[in-house]
Amino acid sequence: MNNCSIHTESTEFILTGLTDNHELEIILFLVLLILYIFAVLGNVGIIVTIQLGTHLQTPMYFFVSQLAMLDLFYTSIITPNTLVNFTRSIKSMSIRGCATQLLLFGGSATTESYLLAAMAYDRLVAIRQPLLYVSIMSNVVCRFLVAGAYFAGFLNSLIHMSFAFSLKYWKANVIDHFYCDIPPLFKLTCSDTFLNKVVILLFGGLTAVICLSTILYSYLNILLTILGINSSRGRRKALSTCTSHLACVAIFYSTLMITYLRPPSEYLQMNDKLISVFYTVIIPTINPIIYSLRNTEVKTTARKILNKYKLL
Repeated sequence: MNNCSIHTESTEFILTGLTDNHELEIILFLVLLILYIFAVLGNVGIIVTIQLGTHLQTPMYFFVSQLAMLDLFYTSIITPNTLVNFTRSIKSMSIRGCATQLLLFGGSATTESYLLAAMAYDRLVAIRQPLLYVSIMSNVVCRFLVAGAYFAGFLNSLIHMSFAFSLKYWKANVIDHFYCDIPPLFKLTCSDTFLNKVVILLFGGLTAVICLSTILYSYLNILLTILGINSSRGRRKALSTCTSHLACVAIFYSTLMITYLRPPSEYLQMNDKLISVFYTVIIPTINPIIYSLRNTEVKTTARKILNKYKLL
């Protein structure tokens, strides 16, 4: 007899969290709280600076502000709930809540993949065709690229969520994670997950191919263009506009691909939890630092705004 026929269907999930060590929980709570505060302040600061800085109303900074909003959104889907769960003895979550979290977080993470690809294309146009940059990357084009990123991201997430919750989940309802994610969910079902895994590899791989090929194509052409610049000062200036974006791309894609596109035999839950902390909390915290500390225009504008409103 199939195990599905002898168990009662579960109505909620229990999260194990990051650790079951109480002393370590206190330390992790404080660390995540501090990181989340910095993530909120940093991303809100970037958004406000770009909105108020009249000379920052360019396509590049439009994309940077969109990235900041996305980082702020997707870390807020996970981190506040994780912090609250540190105070609970039983970290329960309804099936509907789990599905919502999975949809929103997956959609945001995938959208960021497409947004980073759009930003790479933006840098390519800026460096290869600087005189036509503003006309090519018009407001309509920029908004279309962002809207397309959100559409592709949330459509991809909706497909994964629909497939995941078409499975049956039973009495073994403990998710060995600190938020609702697909790999630990598969361990709880008595349904066959082969089709789900194929869908993850197919759509996740398609997203990775589209985004990474766009990024690689853009930066290969950027590199060739930079090598053709005679002035060393011009080469340094061109490189400086790209290094921040490349750093964000490298950090973001490496953690996501390690989590979702590696063989199941290499799946170690504690390692996944640590990696998940990195891209749910740390990346949204360091992205504003990367873009502000390496960008003189952003730092100068932020300083002027703080002086204007007597906050500095």
